[in-house]
Amino acid sequence: MKKSRADIRSGVKSRIRKKVQGTTERPRLAVFRSLNHIYAQVIDDEQGKTLAAASTTEKDLGIKSGGNVEAAQTIGKTIAERAQAAGVSQVVFDRGGYVYHGRVKALLDASREAGLNKNEAKAQENTESNENE
Repeated sequence: MKKSRADIRSGVKSRIRKKVQGTTERPRLAVFRSLNHIYAQVIDDEQGKTLAAASTTEKDLGIKSGGNVEAAQTIGKTIAERAQAAGVSQVVFDRGGYVYHGRVKALLDASREAGLNKNEAKAQENTESNENE
């Protein structure tokens, strides 16, 4: 029997979740991507609480279409601001079984630029500049 894409993603997601745990000091930034929207949550797995959330379905963000890279960048900035307001500066990223590409990558890069995982963003810039030389 052939597996569907959803079944394959479910298996990948479960393998990722075995390794990625959000703690009180460093919660998990989980991403869910649908065809028309993208959602992000900062989750403390030890307490089982969502500390911050953002999605393209929110009316006050003024996003017309959630299925594009620009919307993902907006959500990345928004989740970073909300996480910092909740006292979170470091997160561990959970891509949720999606390939680190396109909208998922845009969301994480925007959250780094907005201030989440500052050390990680600097390290990434240094490696990119070394590759260009």
